Amino acid sequence: MIKFSANLSMLFTELDFLERFSAARAAGFEYVEYLFPYDFSPEQIRDQLTENNLKQVLFNLPAGNWADGDRGITCLPDRIDEFKDGVNTAIVYAEELGCTQLNALAGIPTLESNTDSVKQTFVNNLDFAASKLRDKNICLLTEPINLIDIPGFYLNYTEQAKDIIKEVDSNNLFIQYDIYHMQIMEGDLIRTITNNLDYIKHIQIADNPGRHEPGTGEINYSSIFRALQKIGYKGYVGCEYIPKNSTLDGLGWIKQYR
Repeated sequence: MIKFSANLSMLFTELDFLERFSAARAAGFEYVEYLFPYDFSPEQIRDQLTENNLKQVLFNLPAGNWADGDRGITCLPDRIDEFKDGVNTAIVYAEELGCTQLNALAGIPTLESNTDSVKQTFVNNLDFAASKLRDKNICLLTEPINLIDIPGFYLNYTEQAKDIIKEVDSNNLFIQYDIYHMQIMEGDLIRTITNNLDYIKHIQIADNPGRHEPGTGEINYSSIFRALQKIGYKGYVGCEYIPKNSTLDGLGWIKQYR
């Protein structure tokens, strides 16, 4: 059975953030994820998880100033200290919430940035974070993202992510594979997931175009979910999509997979 996780940064946005946990549980979800927890104390979020019998499966390391356009800082040479401080902050939250996966968003280097320096910073920061998280039995993920939604984002392809992971050479560093982003950048989804299953620790879903729920676009999710079961994918599948209408109105697609 596929383990679907409700992404509370995208779903149930009709409600305040802390109210989305109970809404997710009422809709049948057992697992949750979101972009960031840092606007709330670890105890506030832990209480919502406990009260609603939910498991926290993923969130991102601090990614800079999201409102000002930052989309991660892992590859930015001038923000290494900020990145390292963010790793320590994320560990506090992850331990309190029982979360064993954290995602490091690469970020958008400036046009003036030295290409070699950006890559080396990315590798070094992932190595630092993976080492710190390994001591806490937490896996580090990194996510290729499409260049239409986030122009200039550093990490864009599965093979690029694999090359970085091989260079870091840590046994707790994996790919967060977002089907929506990878449909835009490279397609060939089932073959890519199948051939790289050992590298993929978490999958996220949304249809394309529009980034709405499965069944609203061009991606054949029935075939993808069958393939995930056939190849023995054990991780979570995060519902990181923008509901076309209300969240509950758009959840009809999930019933056949529960």
